[in-house]
Amino acid sequence: MADSTNKSTANPKVVAQPSGGDDHKGARRGAIFIGLVLVAYVIYLVVTGQVAQFWDALSNVQTGWVVVACVSMVLYLIFGIAAYAIAVWLDPVSPVGIRDLISVEASGIFFGNLTPMMMGSTPAQIYRLTKAGQNVGEAGAIQFTRFIVYQFGLVAWGAILMIARMPFFAKQYGDITLISVFSFGGHVCILLGIFAIALMPRMVMRVAHWIIRVLERAGVAHEKCARWHEFVNTEVMSFSVKFKLAAGHVSSMALTVVITMMQLAFFYLVPYFLMLAFGHHDVDFFSVMAASAFVQLLSSAVPLPGGTGGAEGGFALFLGHFFGSAATAGYLLWRLITFIAPTILAAPLLGLKSSHNASIHDRWDRAIARFGRGRRHDSSPAQVAAAASAAETVALEHAESAAIEHGSTSAAPKPSEVRARHRGTRVRKAEGGITVSPASLAKRRPPSADRR
Repeated sequence: MADSTNKSTANPKVVAQPSGGDDHKGARRGAIFIGLVLVAYVIYLVVTGQVAQFWDALSNVQTGWVVVACVSMVLYLIFGIAAYAIAVWLDPVSPVGIRDLISVEASGIFFGNLTPMMMGSTPAQIYRLTKAGQNVGEAGAIQFTRFIVYQFGLVAWGAILMIARMPFFAKQYGDITLISVFSFGGHVCILLGIFAIALMPRMVMRVAHWIIRVLERAGVAHEKCARWHEFVNTEVMSFSVKFKLAAGHVSSMALTVVITMMQLAFFYLVPYFLMLAFGHHDVDFFSVMAASAFVQLLSSAVPLPGGTGGAEGGFALFLGHFFGSAATAGYLLWRLITFIAPTILAAPLLGLKSSHNASIHDRWDRAIARFGRGRRHDSSPAQVAAAASAAETVALEHAESAAIEHGSTSAAPKPSEVRARHRGTRVRKAEGGITVSPASLAKRRPPSADRR
């Protein structure tokens, strides 16, 4: 992500070519699968004779608390958009607007809910960011940084709630609660793997190149392995550099983490409000949040669209106890509010676009200026030095990535050499691509040359 101190006009929107984000065929298959699951569930209610019990529970539901549950889910979506807005705000020339971000969040919900393990979410959101005018590299950095923060929120909430309420669930359900522990461990491994790519890219690249060479010797096509080598060389280092730049904005990153934690809290509270709707006012909301977090961890690990199977089993295991006889009606309402309705409502928002090219950063500055605080146009010496240091880091990382591909780091310049090369001097490129010193450009021609 770009440094927020580099002010300039917003980039114009560009037309991006489809990159696989809008996988309508996969989403259609997921929708059909989930529809069949719902039909099977209705048949199950009829066969087991639970229809009367289901309608009796729904007839006594308190509508006000159902509305509160819906509002909680709306706040979950709003906080998700806000987290993206902070990431885009860090880039003062980003052409992505608020309506673009609504489309980004909607595409993540729609394609994520309809693909196994939400695998369609990330490419769909990157695609929407590029359609809004963001270049592919910046879009990938924004999306993967957001993914890291979201995974961190899941792990943080999981750790907090497991420590606080695991004794209760272990006593209630016994060893079966180990399922949530294994699921939590899986998310921790994912998070550690992402941090390894972000913070130790050269080691990850070496391992990745070694694995690709082994696959090539095992018979994988040379052309395919060459594409994998190129992908590792470009994407791993690019993501690492841009993530470090984003993480350098400590206050913004901390705010994103807080917003993500609040976002997940509203999602985990939906079952609690539904329990109140069914008249269960004696439940402990923190225990319900823990149960909801366990269900989320479990369903996200199931390789089926919408976490089908994990959501049903997790709800019956961890939340059914709180709903009692209203568990069937509670499950359907919970699934409707947190999954079916957001998926349906996200569909018409996929093509939403902002009607201007002004960046969120500039619009924020104008809004602040209206309150008399004014706008800052000049960067401080420390900010300029930080931007120069970031540019040097990018150049160094790309040089080292080329060396890693050839199995040697001797050709890569040392950080001290890069700093010495730039210390006390500035360079610029002439039209022919020759790098010259400003001092030579500043030399005055002799008077005789001027007279000619």
